[in-house]
Amino acid sequence: MPGVLLGDIFPNFEAETTAGTINFHDFLGDCWGVLFSHPRDFTPVCTTELGRAAQLSPEFHQRDVKMIALSIDSVEDHRGWTEDIISYNNEEPGCSLPFPIIADPKRELALQMGMLDPDEKDKDGMPLTARCVFIIGPDKRLKLSILYPATTGRNFDEILRVVDSLQLTARNRVATPVDWKPGDRVMVPPSISEEDAAALFPAGVYTKELPSGRRYLRYTAQP
Repeated sequence: MPGVLLGDIFPNFEAETTAGTINFHDFLGDCWGVLFSHPRDFTPVCTTELGRAAQLSPEFHQRDVKMIALSIDSVEDHRGWTEDIISYNNEEPGCSLPFPIIADPKRELALQMGMLDPDEKDKDGMPLTARCVFIIGPDKRLKLSILYPATTGRNFDEILRVVDSLQLTARNRVATPVDWKPGDRVMVPPSISEEDAAALFPAGVYTKELPSGRRYLRYTAQP
């Protein structure tokens, strides 16, 4: 099945959305992007996901990230579904989602980007669109992809945390350890010599002693 690999230029495409026809690269502009797909409209897990994404949209906007969803149904269905999502979030009728939803009724984009879940099928026996997350950098290259089966809802707080890590490590020569959160200490990559690390990180570098004697667990304050 076709797909997109880390570091690839993310495919450009034109599509109908709830915000009109878009050219994807033009839509992103110089921003980061998060494209997240859904099996179909008016389904329970998808409704909760889009509701949570809408709640967190100010946080993504603050990080210069444009969000856009994809589902296989029509724009008309997307607009009707939006009313349910707004109600799920206990917001006033007539509100709109803070991001567009792409229509992919022929599953063309889902196939091109490797989004189909072969184990979950609709009433017609067609594979459902899996829950993909693609994070795209301002250079239009794929920085991260996560693929969930149709039966498992995503954690959008984790997606936001990943954006923080990607943006931090794009600006600085550091890595983020397990369960890292903004403000936690970060790691010095093994490719940086001790001499260069001392110059790069004036806050100091702490090295944890290990039985192997190898000095590869190095930490410093978040730049």
